[in-house]
Amino acid sequence: MLRALAVLLLTATPALAWEARSGDVCELTHEDQAARVRVTYDPAIREYAIAITPDRPWSSGPIFAIRFDGPRSLTISTDRHVILGDGATLSVADRGFGNVLNGLEFNDTATALLGDRTIAFALDGAGPAVRAFRACTTGTST
Repeated sequence: MLRALAVLLLTATPALAWEARSGDVCELTHEDQAARVRVTYDPAIREYAIAITPDRPWSSGPIFAIRFDGPRSLTISTDRHVILGDGATLSVADRGFGNVLNGLEFNDTATALLGDRTIAFALDGAGPAVRAFRACTTGTST
């Protein structure tokens, strides 16, 4: 009985690992209690995107920023974000994502900021997944 309860509790929580997937679109994903993060690269249109879906809807704001804290701290901001699905997901797309990938790979935490809303997520274990994602975007394998 206790073993069944332990299995249920472990499978009911979101995965905390960062994962990279290769295919027609390269994908880097992470999910924790605060949010689901998905970074994609579509080689057909040569465009990167990040989508952040928190546990409750986003409120609107003119500037979206993501702050990376750790050994190579940086903050990136844009006014070109889009909020989709009644505030469920915030998305930003661009042709260059080097700073985002560096922030994810080389830091300890990331904090998404929009209006008065902040969503922090850990970057533990993101490095290998980011490297695999980068390999996918350049057409090489790891």
